[in-house]
Amino acid sequence: MEPEPRTPEIRLRIDPELLFFLPAARRREEQTVACDGTSSLGHVVEALGVPLPEVGALTVDGARVDPSHLPKPDERVHVAAVPRPQPVPLEPGQEAPRFLLDVHLGTLARRMRLLGLDTAYHNDMDDPALVVQANEERRVLLTQDRGLLRRRALWFGAYVRGARPDDQLRDLLERFAPTLSPWTRCTACNGRLVPVGKEEVAPELADGTRRSYDVYGRCTECGQVYWRGAHGDHLERIVQEAARTVAAARAARPAPSPGAPPETGASGALNGAAS
Repeated sequence: MEPEPRTPEIRLRIDPELLFFLPAARRREEQTVACDGTSSLGHVVEALGVPLPEVGALTVDGARVDPSHLPKPDERVHVAAVPRPQPVPLEPGQEAPRFLLDVHLGTLARRMRLLGLDTAYHNDMDDPALVVQANEERRVLLTQDRGLLRRRALWFGAYVRGARPDDQLRDLLERFAPTLSPWTRCTACNGRLVPVGKEEVAPELADGTRRSYDVYGRCTECGQVYWRGAHGDHLERIVQEAARTVAAARAARPAPSPGAPPETGASGALNGAAS
C-alpha cells in the first residue's frame, strides 16, 4: 500500500505577548498549521485568533515578509508582537496621537483626557461609524473587540489589555508612550480648557466652592467649569503615575539598527491584504 500523502504544513513561532489571543487549547508558542497554497500569511495568523493590528514583524525563514505573503510548505514563520513603544504616524505640528475609543472604554477615555490626550468617545456609536471616524480623523481606534480590529478598512487600531481602568491606562501608555499635557482637556467632551477668572464663573458656582477655590478653567466646547476640588489629590496621583509610566516606556525603547526602517508594526499594510 502507498503511504498517505503528507499534508503540507508551515511552522509558526508566536511571541508570548500574543498567546492570550489564541484559544486555550492552542495557547503555545510553537504552532503547526496546514498550508493550502491559497491563504495569505495574514489570513493564517488571524485564523489562529491574533488580530493583525497586534502583529509586528512577520518573518519567514529569517526574512521579513508582508501579510500578503503566500506561505509555502515547511516554511518557518515568526509572528512578533508590535514593538513597544509603537510609533504612530503624526501630522506636522502634532505632538501626540489622536485616539478614538469604543463604547466599552468610557472610564479610560476620561482618564486619557485628564492627561491631555485628544480622545474621542461616544457611548452609542456602532462599529462601522467608529472605523469611519478613525480613518477620517486619523485616530488610533482603541478597543477590546477583536472583530473590530479585523475590519480591513481600519487604518490603525490597538487592543486594550486589562479589565480595570488603571491597567488599561498603563497598557496604553506603555504601548504608545505619548506626550502628555495634563489638565488641558475637558474630561466630559474632550474640548480644550482655558483659564477663566473667578469673577466670570462665580454665578455658576456653589457658595462653598466660591469660598474655597480661586483658580478655574472652562471648556471651550461645552462650557463646563473646572477647579481642583476634593478629588484633586487622587487625580494628581493618576497624572504623576502616568508620567512615570511614559518615561519608563521611552527609556526601555531599543535603539534602532543603523539604516533600519522604523518599525511600526504590520497593521498598516495588513487590513487590505489579509485574505
